Amino acid sequence: IKNGEINLADYDLSRWKYLEIGAQPVPFDVMKGLVETFPAGVSNIYGITEGGGGGSFNLYPEDVLRKPGSIGKPTFGVEGKVVDFQGKEVPPGEVGELIFSTPRMMREYYQNPEMTKETLKDGWLYTGDLVKVDEEGFFYIVDRKKDMITSGGENIFPVEIEDALMDHPKIDDVACIGYPDDRLVEIVMAIVQLKEGETMTEEEVIEFAKSKLATYKVPRKVIFDAVMRNPTGKLMKPQMRVKYTGRKEAFKKLD
Repeated sequence: IKNGEINLADYDLSRWKYLEIGAQPVPFDVMKGLVETFPAGVSNIYGITEGGGGGSFNLYPEDVLRKPGSIGKPTFGVEGKVVDFQGKEVPPGEVGELIFSTPRMMREYYQNPEMTKETLKDGWLYTGDLVKVDEEGFFYIVDRKKDMITSGGENIFPVEIEDALMDHPKIDDVACIGYPDDRLVEIVMAIVQLKEGETMTEEEVIEFAKSKLATYKVPRKVIFDAVMRNPTGKLMKPQMRVKYTGRKEAFKKLD
C-alpha cells in the first residue's frame, strides 16, 4: 500500500468490519497505520497451536492505540499469568514466561512425552514466550525465551534491538541473534536487510544503535543480508543461527 502497488480506492471495503493481526510482535506504527488506513476495527491477537490456535489473547479495537505493543487480555475461557523460571507468578511490570490454561489446549505432542512434559505442567501450557503484564491486566510480548541472548551476565531481548534499528530510514528488515563469544558467552549479531538502493556500513549501524540502546545491547557484529522469514512472516531464527554462527544445535530451539 505504501509503495503504491495496491490502491485501496480500487476496492470496496464498506463490508469489511474486522481485521486481526498477529504471528509476530507488531510495531506500533504498523498498528496505527492499519487503524488509519482501513475502515474495519483492528485487533491484535495472540495464540499458539498448542493452545487451540489464535485468539487466546486479544487486544480489541478500542485499546489498540491506547495500549501500544500489547496482545491484550485472555479471551473467554482462557486464564493467563506470568511466571519466573521456577514457575512462581511475578508482579506486574516484571518479565517472565507466559503460561495459560484453556479447555482448548492440546492433550499431548504426538509420540513425544518428553516435550509434552516440558510444555504441560499441572494444567498449564508453558508457551516459551517472555512477557510482562501491566496494572490493568494487559499482556505484552517481550521476546521468545529461546531467543534471549545472554551476554556478560545480562539477559538481552532481541526484539528491543530490532525495533530500535528499524527506526533507521535505510533499514528494511532486521533480526538479532546471539553470536558465540569466549569471554561474554554471546554477543549481539544483527542481520540487516537494507531498503533497495541503500548502502550502510557496519560502523553506521553500530553508531545508530548506540544512540538508541544501552551499551551492552548494542550489536558487536553486523551482517548485511536478506532476513529469513517463513510464509507467515515469522523470523526464522533457528535457521539464521545455523547459517551465521554454525550452531547445529540451534535447531533444538525451533518454536
